[in-house]
Parts: sequence; structure tokens; C-alpha cells
Amino acid sequence: MLKYLFFMLFMIPLVYLKNFFWVFQVMMFFISFMFIFNVMNNYMFMHLGMGFGLDLMSFGLIMLSFWIIALMVMASESIYKGKYSIILYLLNLIGLMLMLLCSFSVMNLFMFYLFFESSLIPVLFLVLGWGYQPERLQAGTYLLFYTLFASLPMLISIFFIYQDNGMLSFMLMNFFSYNNLLFYLSMILVFLVKMPMFLVHLWLPKAHVEAPIAGSMILAGIMLKLGGYGLMRVILMMSSVGLLYNIIWIGISLIGGFMVSMICIRQVDMKSMIAYSSVAHMGLALAGMLTMMLWGWMGAYSMMLAHGLCSSGLFCLANISYERLGSRSMLINKGMMNLMPSMCLWWFLLVSSNMAAPPSLNLLGEISLLNSVVGWSIISMILLMLMSFFSAVYSLFLYSYSQHGKIYSGFYSCSVGYLREYLLLFLHWVPLNLLILSSDLCMLWL
Repeated sequence: MLKYLFFMLFMIPLVYLKNFFWVFQVMMFFISFMFIFNVMNNYMFMHLGMGFGLDLMSFGLIMLSFWIIALMVMASESIYKGKYSIILYLLNLIGLMLMLLCSFSVMNLFMFYLFFESSLIPVLFLVLGWGYQPERLQAGTYLLFYTLFASLPMLISIFFIYQDNGMLSFMLMNFFSYNNLLFYLSMILVFLVKMPMFLVHLWLPKAHVEAPIAGSMILAGIMLKLGGYGLMRVILMMSSVGLLYNIIWIGISLIGGFMVSMICIRQVDMKSMIAYSSVAHMGLALAGMLTMMLWGWMGAYSMMLAHGLCSSGLFCLANISYERLGSRSMLINKGMMNLMPSMCLWWFLLVSSNMAAPPSLNLLGEISLLNSVVGWSIISMILLMLMSFFSAVYSLFLYSYSQHGKIYSGFYSCSVGYLREYLLLFLHWVPLNLLILSSDLCMLWL
């Protein structure tokens, strides 16, 4: 693991070289491919040393992090062209990648907490430094305080575990069992906020709308997954309490998923709509994970990987329209099929993946999540039917509203996409739909 860490660290001085922007992107792809060849068909911790280790869950999420960071550089050409503090931007991305790499690969609960919280700082800088509107200050405050407020009880719980057992290693943590309700609440609250669960989700749409394209991609692609990953790591310690009280969170997630799907349908801002759809998807993943069934865990993991690629791709599409028309409003982004006909295919492909059409990984995740939640309680089927139906409704609504209709009369030019943009969307869509071929890595890992 240290080789990847040093790879990132030694990139810091290179940032000051002239024209390093695209070299950085190539290096991120290079480290992604280096990392792919370390794939493990094993659920046990491998590559142990120096407090780091990898199991299959960490592997998938670190791989996703490298991939999304590389695509973020590709998407933010406007920062390069406008020369908006390029050196600081790249330093920020390297810092973010270091934090994420450490978060997903440390073997100690306190170290995980430390890097989990630290990863918030570069994202905050992205939103505050490269965001669009003045409201980004409010969005940044929301982002910071929601997470910090929820995570302080967890810190106290971690000290409690350490005092009780004298160690905090993930490997041995599954052997403990805590039956304390307060402990259970303080441990999982931070992850519920990070996922985000309905009722504590308000920071997410705000942060997404104000963040630059890179900020949106990293928020949707990786930051939400930190919550799911952390929950999977700690929930086994509290399985006896969880079996009693998980019903509350599952209920909130399912009802919230349905309500958020309804909210999606009346959004005017494209980014806001994709952000709310993230809340609905992660609600389903959270519900499946908390059923404590094998199907649910594997489905939640598949859903996290799929959603990371799919949501990030949709944000890229919204940004491509925004760069052309200067607006993300649905009222102005009409009839884009006339303006950018070749982009219409990518809209269709990513929107169909978003509503879990085959052969995307979303479908695999959604099927196993439906299995686990229906197996947990047959009554939940009503809400699941509504969620599935409305996810198709808002996805089709986004597609048809933006591609069809009468084009806004203010535009006279015809604009095709750049090669860079097609490559960017291709690199989102292809892994998303080819991963289904090696679905054993997503599903048979426990």
C-alpha cells in the first residue's frame, strides 16, 4: 500500500512544473491501471503492513477513487483554460486522493476516523475556492457542520472501545459485541449523515449545486461511499442492538427514498435533480445494508460502485450543457438534441444506467437490494415498487425534458462535443456496464 501513498506524495513537487495539468491526469490513469492488477479474489485482508491493508471492499473503493480523480482532471478543463489557480487545484486533488487512499486502507478505527474527517477539508476548499455562486459559503458551512456535528459522538465512542479493549483494529473488531443503545447511535450517526440518509440530507443538494464539476464528481463518486464503507466496518460490533433498532433507519430510508424521488420530479436545476437522485439511491443501499443480510451487503457494495460512476457521469453531462449555454435550468436546456445531437446518445446511456437498466451494475445492485429488503419484510415491497417506478420516472423526465422540445430561441449555433468530453463519458459508462461481467468481485466477496 505504501507504494501508492509514495506515488501520490512524490507528485506534490511536480505540480510546480509548467503544463503539469494533463501529465497529472495521465499519472492518475497510470496508477489506476497499476492498482487494477492487484485485484484480489479474496475477502481477507491482504497487502498488510505499516497499519495499512486491503480487502475486496477497500480495493473497489480505492480503485473508484483513483478513477474518479483522473476523470475529474479531464472534466475540469475550464479551470485549466481560465487559469484559475491551477497549482492549488492540483495540490488540493492530491491531498484529497491521499486522504481517501488512507481512509479506505487503514486498519485502525481511530485512523479511519481521522482521515474520514480530513477528507472533508479538500472538498470544502473545492466548493469554496472553485464554486460558482456566492451561496457556496453557505453550502460549505452546511457540508462542514453537518458532518462535524454528527462525528464528535463517534470520537468519544472510539475512545470508549479503546479503553475497553486496548485496541482498535478492524480485523478483531467483529469479535466484540456492544449492546448499548447510546453507543450504537453515536457510532452510526456520522455515517448516516455522510450517506446521506433522508432527514439529514440537506447539505448534499446545496453542496452539489454550488460545487464546481470536480467537486460534484468527487462528492457523488466517493464522499457518499465513505459513509457506506464506515457503516459496513462498524455495524458488526453492534449487531444485537442493530437487529432491534435498524428498522427505524430502514423505514426512514425507504419512505425518504420515495419522497426524494417525488422531489426530483419537480426540480428545475439539472444538478439539483441528479443530487436528489443520489439521496434516493443511497437510501436504498442503506436500507439493504442495515437488513444485515448477505444479499443486502453485496447489493449495497455493488450499488456504491455503480452509483459512483453513474452519478459522476451525469454531473459531467450537466456540466457540458452548462459550459455551452451558461445555465443548468431545465427551462433553458431544452431540445439539446438539435444543438448537440451526438451528446444525446450519452445522455440516454447514462440516464438508462441511472434507472438500473441492464446491463449496468446498478441493476445488479438493485436486484440484490430488493431481495434483501423484501426478505426482511414483505410490507416494504410497496415502498420499493414506488421507488423503482419513480426512479424511472425522474430519469426519463430528465432525459426527455433536456433532449426533446422546442429549442430556446437565444441559441443560434450548433455545437458538437469535444473529443475530451466523449472520452470522459466513455470512461464513465464502459466500466459501469462492463463490471457486470466480473460481478463475482462485487457479489461473492463475503
